[in-house]
Amino acid sequence: MKFHVITIFPEIIRPYVSDSILGRAQEKKLVSVKYYNPRDFTEDKWARVDRRPYGGGPGMVLEAESFLRAAEKAKGLSRARSALGGKKTKRTKTVFFATDGRQFTNTMAREWAKKYDDIIFLAGRYEGIDARAPKILKAEKISVGPYILTGGELPVMIVIDAVARQIPGVLGKFESVEEKRVASPDVYTRPEVLNWKGRKYKVPKILLSGHHAKIEEWKSEKLARSATQRASSTPPEPQKKKKYRVPKVLLGGNHKLIEDWKLSRKKPNT
Repeated sequence: MKFHVITIFPEIIRPYVSDSILGRAQEKKLVSVKYYNPRDFTEDKWARVDRRPYGGGPGMVLEAESFLRAAEKAKGLSRARSALGGKKTKRTKTVFFATDGRQFTNTMAREWAKKYDDIIFLAGRYEGIDARAPKILKAEKISVGPYILTGGELPVMIVIDAVARQIPGVLGKFESVEEKRVASPDVYTRPEVLNWKGRKYKVPKILLSGHHAKIEEWKSEKLARSATQRASSTPPEPQKKKKYRVPKVLLGGNHKLIEDWKLSRKKPNT
């Protein structure tokens, strides 16, 4: 899997994806992460890529051209690799991030790991990227949660992490992927009894029993209870307020029509 990140701040992402599991995955050539700084693709002699927005408003908008040129470079590398290897690559996906995008999920991460060889990320900053860039690139709008972040770099790291771990070999044993096994929300390690500020905290006895079937049952129960608690703590969707308007006829000033309307509203005597 090749990840292509278009960002004006590549150094925000590089340390995270170069360490630990993702770093080892790159050493094994299971994944690669390439960076494209839009400043290297602009025609502005000062390497400036942010402009004032049309229509007014605060902040600056990242220009479309530099992102388009960077994306072309990324796609060109993908095509060149395909031609060199002599094998047909899977489709390339282009993604950008917005709060009104499709919610990113673990199911999507699993699908993308199987379906694509290259994923291109457009990481915005300031007020965002000129809307014409993602439109031209047919980029899918994705959200990583119902909140606003300073830029697209953190969502990029989240998606790279989630997708990469679905690739066989990245986690060592593929069984390490949580959805392939029963993973309890509570985990324990040594010591068996933790003494902390005069109190003793013990590991649940079932985990010390060696009875694998009962341990799996305990984990399943913990997982189900956790899911129930999450569901009960999720606030209900706010109900839309109904609007009650004065009938237009009463606002028209036509007294004859108003009287006719009043008569029509009267219930007949029974």
